[in-house]
Amino acid sequence: MIATTNPATGEVIKTFEPQTEAEVDLAIAKSVVAFEALKNTTFEQRAGWMRKAGEILVAESDRFGRMMSLEMGKPLAQAIAEAKKCATACDYYAEHAKSIMADEVVKTSRARAFRRVLPLGPVLAIMPWNFPFWQVIRFAAPALMAGNTGLLKHASNVPQCALALSELFTRAGFPDGCFQTLLIGGARVEAVLRDPRVRAATLTGSEPAGAAVASVAGQEIKPTVLELGGSDAFIIMPSADLDKAIDVGVKARTQNNGQSCIAAKRFIVHADIYDEVRDRMVDAFEGLTVGDPMSEGTDIGPLVDADAVTALSEQVETALQAGAIRLTGAQAIERDGSWFQPGIIAGVTKDMAVYSEEMFGPVAMLFKVETLDAAIALANDSPFGLGSAIFTQDAAEMERAFTDIEAGSTFVNAMTASDPKLPFGGIKRSGYGRELAREGLLAFCNVKSCVVD
Repeated sequence: MIATTNPATGEVIKTFEPQTEAEVDLAIAKSVVAFEALKNTTFEQRAGWMRKAGEILVAESDRFGRMMSLEMGKPLAQAIAEAKKCATACDYYAEHAKSIMADEVVKTSRARAFRRVLPLGPVLAIMPWNFPFWQVIRFAAPALMAGNTGLLKHASNVPQCALALSELFTRAGFPDGCFQTLLIGGARVEAVLRDPRVRAATLTGSEPAGAAVASVAGQEIKPTVLELGGSDAFIIMPSADLDKAIDVGVKARTQNNGQSCIAAKRFIVHADIYDEVRDRMVDAFEGLTVGDPMSEGTDIGPLVDADAVTALSEQVETALQAGAIRLTGAQAIERDGSWFQPGIIAGVTKDMAVYSEEMFGPVAMLFKVETLDAAIALANDSPFGLGSAIFTQDAAEMERAFTDIEAGSTFVNAMTASDPKLPFGGIKRSGYGRELAREGLLAFCNVKSCVVD
């Protein structure tokens, strides 16, 4: 079902009829026509439209934020901030797309040789519900500025966000059909991906979804970018500013109600400071306010749906039965809606399922280590490799982390985050390819060798 269901109450607010096969076919055809028009516009034209999109995102951030909070439950202040962050990506690519795609002269034995960057055509974007605006914009802004067109298959529980995003680019001035939402269920994605008019795909989501898209795209020989799950390490060493480390760590685990691929999930703490960090984190978690995401002062809203509560509860209970220790919270809250008490567990060992799984909700795992070598080894002992963080004042430890932690990014004394100026993505089972920065624009372009003799 494609519907807006308020996770705070479980109430179905609005339902939408899925598009028919004929309507989807028409959308793809419009995307092809729009591509022929868009690729022949100037960078200045596209930049003007993209800046306008950013202006709309800021001007209407309260409306967009309320839409996000209603559909997936994030605290309103975080949702409004997400809408405003989207404008930074619009502005970045409006300013930099032309230079990124500029011809690059190469010296060879020929009279003239250069690289030229050209768009591919319609790109299918399969996006998740947890950051319903940002995940889409970080694809759409570079794709449209490059001259590609977009077909958005958003998560079925955020249809109003999906429709608002397609309307955004039309309102900003992009030609009709440049960015369209497909209101279809997941079972119909394969047919769209196999359509020869669709030239590439990007997916942010679960491992199974990523594997399925990669398999089909491989058969069709189409490029893909996948940003999948994560179980990010957050290392705290003795030299760290503990006030900052704990403050940032709690935020890094619980923002967006703990439902973030790059959330800090495994807290790896040196033995010399472990007891203090443990006690202060417990106090901080117990001080979080769980409540209506629309209310000022709420730290944690509901999880996205009842299935998310069940899955997280089962992961925690299975770990506890196997010998893990509940330090605080980490259990479902019995009330209407999809509520979960943020919490911390310790004593997780390698033989427990959660050691190698992603917990997609506000539960932190706490580990004690004796050395930096042990911390890095534990950080790397995961099938995932998305983000990572280390808190230390030691320059040598910083360099070790940059070089030796197996992840798409490492942040020192800061929370892992995405930024339009930096490439974003993972390694191992966290996916491949990069979004944002120069790499994000080039991901769906033909870097063509041009030679004159």
